[in-house]
Amino acid sequence: MSTATTAPSTSFKSATRVQRSVLTALERRALAWLASRMPAAIHSDHLTTLALVAMVGVGGGYWLASVTPLGLVLATVCLGINWFGDSLDGTLARYRDQQRPRYGYYVDHVVDVVGVLLLFMGLGLSGLMHPAIAAAALIAYFLVSLEVYLATHSLGEFHMSFLGVGPTELRLLLAAANITLLLRPTAEVAGTGLSPFDIGGLAASVGLVAVFLGSAIRNTRTLYRMETRR
Repeated sequence: MSTATTAPSTSFKSATRVQRSVLTALERRALAWLASRMPAAIHSDHLTTLALVAMVGVGGGYWLASVTPLGLVLATVCLGINWFGDSLDGTLARYRDQQRPRYGYYVDHVVDVVGVLLLFMGLGLSGLMHPAIAAAALIAYFLVSLEVYLATHSLGEFHMSFLGVGPTELRLLLAAANITLLLRPTAEVAGTGLSPFDIGGLAASVGLVAVFLGSAIRNTRTLYRMETRR
């Protein structure tokens, strides 16, 4: 067996970022404003770490919500902190011309995957979402993530939103559900006996699987046409 290794290519090129969510334009202006005012001592790695720590707080907040409503407050605050760190790290690196394409892409998405795992673990333990629904939503999210990461390297485009919904919109939807349950602790949806989180988890699962299938079929066709000799 050969023990030779191949050094990473130095010609790595960042994929084109495709984001068409509802709040994209407003968010970009806000992030540019924040990046221009960040202290010099704060770097993108600090923000990425903050985003991960915040997701620990989100998952822990939902778990804590099983015994006290304060858990929902903690989860909501940590969602805001996560947005700050996760959304600003790349913007800050680009603003300061300190991009590290391979490192940034890899670390950012490892943190995203771990963060989403913590989120759904917390929801599954909270009593706010049935554990089976939380597991289904997590699996559906991972399916879409895998498809997006494969498409990024196969087609050179990194899609960050689908049907007008991206990470920021998802955080806002979670925060809205948190506030709803804080105001109406026994809230259920249309007499179904399901919580807003259950309905949201089911809708997210179906939507994500549909996105996965649609994207997989579309990208498979695109790659087939690109590489099939006529």
